[in-house]
Amino acid sequence: MTDQENSTPALPIPRDKNNDYTEEQAQRRRTFLVQQRDASLNHISSYSIDPASTAGNIENFIGAAQVPIGLAGPLQINGEHAQGEFYVPMATTEGTLVASYSRGMRLLREAGGVKVSVVDDAMQRAPVFIFQDARQARDFGLWIEDNFSTIKEKSEQTTRSGALRNIEQYAAARMRYLRFNFTTGDAAGQNMVGKATSAACEWIASEYPSAFPEGGLQRYMLSGAMDTDKKHSQLNTLHTRGKRVIAEAIIPDNVMRSVLGIPTEMIYKMRQISHVGSFMAGSINTGVHSPNALAALFIACGQDAANVAESSAAISYADLDADGNYYVSITIPSLIVATYGGGTGLGTQKECLELMDCYGQGKVNKFAEIVAGTVLAGDLSLSGAILAGDWVTSHDQLGRNR
Repeated sequence: MTDQENSTPALPIPRDKNNDYTEEQAQRRRTFLVQQRDASLNHISSYSIDPASTAGNIENFIGAAQVPIGLAGPLQINGEHAQGEFYVPMATTEGTLVASYSRGMRLLREAGGVKVSVVDDAMQRAPVFIFQDARQARDFGLWIEDNFSTIKEKSEQTTRSGALRNIEQYAAARMRYLRFNFTTGDAAGQNMVGKATSAACEWIASEYPSAFPEGGLQRYMLSGAMDTDKKHSQLNTLHTRGKRVIAEAIIPDNVMRSVLGIPTEMIYKMRQISHVGSFMAGSINTGVHSPNALAALFIACGQDAANVAESSAAISYADLDADGNYYVSITIPSLIVATYGGGTGLGTQKECLELMDCYGQGKVNKFAEIVAGTVLAGDLSLSGAILAGDWVTSHDQLGRNR
């Protein structure tokens, strides 16, 4: 017989419907777990978080996952929002990661810094409307264009910081997919745009049949999956989801040799070869390892960690001039970050954002620039390690391989 067959029926997790976010309730659940599974929760139960502060962030709170935070830097940013040198907190359990990013930041600093620009901003919800046939769906699309100003007004009644920018349209069979594009201020904004789009769709569903009784609208769904929430898509790479950020730098040959121990011509040729490999693999990222920076920063700074899925897409580009100066850039087309709301206000996460002066309203573009600059630093450092032959030895020295 299995353990499950021998066990008594599972009991419900203890909850208090009146106030579930207290230390007493957290302790009650930990005691429950010890009784049910004979578990040891010594580390999970050690935290500085006030359970009351987690309301809206988590349910059935029992404790905290402690991920080590290291400090990389300083990173010199020449941005429109982030200017100067920054120390970057990175939460990770991968040895050599922080050291590698610090080395890349040193390279960028000695080259004069990294120039970063936020070039686009959009967060989506993509409802789909279903009709009797394709012609009715096509006519509906024309009506949407004619009534955009009212749709915008209805959607923005639900939010103080969201604004409907435009609506993309895509036709397939008897469906009309609408991709609502919003700006969302300092919030990542997925919930915000979902609520705003819902209000707009309810108005559309009530108004369109009365305006066109023979319009054939059967039903709609708030998401037809073209918003690709928590998933990568080529559509995001082309049209942006979150912030579209570009980090670029020019690195002289003598600086590259001094810091990474390789000539610029070698790393330039490496990029040509690796681009072919990325193409053959069908990769969504022609850079080196941007998700390492994204995950470490997201965990440290209270971002939704699942947004690494969308944010991991990247477009790398490099050039070499006649004097051996190496131009390198990384474009992150769907960087989803926030400096307000979500998990950014929790104690540890708020402190990490404040370390870079990136907490609160008016700071999201600054944070986006720092994230992109960090990504470029890591890509350069790992490229140098691969070419110089110290990729494995550095892990042997600093990582778990030791």
